[in-house]
Amino acid sequence: MQRSKQQALMFLLGAVLVGGVLGFSADRVMSKKPPHVSARVQMYDDIGIEEANRAKLDSVLDETNCRTGEIMRSVRPAMDSVRAEGIRTFLAMLTPAQKTAWEERDQKMKARFDSLDKERDAKWAKEHPGADRPRCGPSRAGQSQQVPKPTAPAGAPQRRAPGGPLFY
Repeated sequence: MQRSKQQALMFLLGAVLVGGVLGFSADRVMSKKPPHVSARVQMYDDIGIEEANRAKLDSVLDETNCRTGEIMRSVRPAMDSVRAEGIRTFLAMLTPAQKTAWEERDQKMKARFDSLDKERDAKWAKEHPGADRPRCGPSRAGQSQQVPKPTAPAGAPQRRAPGGPLFY
């Protein structure tokens, strides 16, 4: 009698676990959620900003990001030298195997950032055929891609510039 109770309990536990795994998997497969929503769009949705006002708010945030970028460019060399000195000190404390692992990780991260930049550029090109993606300062890779701001009629919304300390 005891053995059959244990078998029944194990069968029930197995059924619950299998059901949970199948339910979780089915939810993932059937979910229609978009893979990623930008922080800026999420903010607009959360606080109820209408589509008509989003372009104006984008212009304000983009201009703020560009102006912040201009300020950061003036201190970037000093920040870069402090960072480089810190990394040199850090690397001096590592074993050769750890240095190799660090360099591999660093290359993976750079490749990931480059991939994200290319993905953003491709998305921009798809959404805005024939238009250059506006930039207000150097890209992540360090090359200057200063593009003059397009002249638009007064009051017309400006296109968004990428990145910045405020929402992308």
